[in-house]
Amino acid sequence: MRSLRVENASNPIGPLSDSLAKGEREVLSEKTFKRMIAIERKRTERSKEPFLLMLVEVGQNQDPKECGKVLDSMLSVLISSSRETDVIGWYKDRATLGVMFTGLLIADKSLILTTILSRVSAMLRDELTFDQFSQVSLSFHFFPDDWDQIASGGPSNAALYPDLKNPGSRRRSLLVVKRGIDLLGSALGLIVLSPVFLVIAIVIKLTSNGPVLFTQQRVGQYGRQFTLLKFRSMHIDSDHNVHREFVMKLIANQSDPDLGSGKGEPIYKLTNDRRITAFGQFLRRTSLDELPQIINVFKGDMSLVGPRPAIPYELAAYQTWHRRRILEAKPGVTGLWQVTGRSLVKFDDMVRLDLRYATSWSLWLDLKILLRTPLAVIKGAGAY
Repeated sequence: MRSLRVENASNPIGPLSDSLAKGEREVLSEKTFKRMIAIERKRTERSKEPFLLMLVEVGQNQDPKECGKVLDSMLSVLISSSRETDVIGWYKDRATLGVMFTGLLIADKSLILTTILSRVSAMLRDELTFDQFSQVSLSFHFFPDDWDQIASGGPSNAALYPDLKNPGSRRRSLLVVKRGIDLLGSALGLIVLSPVFLVIAIVIKLTSNGPVLFTQQRVGQYGRQFTLLKFRSMHIDSDHNVHREFVMKLIANQSDPDLGSGKGEPIYKLTNDRRITAFGQFLRRTSLDELPQIINVFKGDMSLVGPRPAIPYELAAYQTWHRRRILEAKPGVTGLWQVTGRSLVKFDDMVRLDLRYATSWSLWLDLKILLRTPLAVIKGAGAY
């Protein structure tokens, strides 16, 4: 694949391919083009070479026939102004055209944008009338994109993720069934476990000062933030910077595993944490502190099965491929990571487990994970 290289100000994106007739280039359908955007995102995660998505649309207040002529003219321009390695297709069928300029080696994003904009605009002006050109709108979207760390904790450029917001009809139907199971399961859980909730609440109040529940902002699917509920296992006014520093090192693969658990197993989690109360240690080892998350499931913030919900400050340390764990599946109370190793695996391995779940998800897989969860809780492997 040829790269779009920044060489000098006069030719910042390098050589473009010769103009090609429309019949010599494949113009992808909307469904295929959006699938290619998803594929290119994953390729960029591996290659570290970003891509630029350019969207071209024409105002819809024109006569449909005239609009069709303009679109055909724009298509010819896009074909002649892009390389064979770039991908051309319909972002919105017969409404918005898209081009992915792939394999960019960027030294200056603004220079790349300026160069492509000037070239495409000049060619469109030559091809279209003044009135037609005035109806054309160009937008540019780089991947990897900047994430809104403060407001939503997720992608700030939805144009790069059309496949995630609009899954296929079969998957949508299965997700409806999954949500129904979540509603039924969480409602039954709240009823059946209400005596356990009451006993735990009483013991927490009797053994330490502070509220029964601990609340924390977490990042769910598509970067939506929500308030996660847990039974409080720490002393009030504990310093959370200790955990923050540990998590930053863990994500960067700079943390040494704790070998002092007495079981001869490396633990990638804070152990012997003085912030935790005596009863809180019991709650954590038995995972009973997680029970209030059933309320999050009932509300729709979480699912019974899914990846662990991220803490907002984690995102600043995420590599690009880490982000997919909070994009491709709703977070869960339990999941593949929880029943496979929990704190016995490194962060990257945890993410790989989350991604394996997201890509191979099925109702049958959810059922198997749910059935394995009680045994994982009883064994307590990786629970600290």
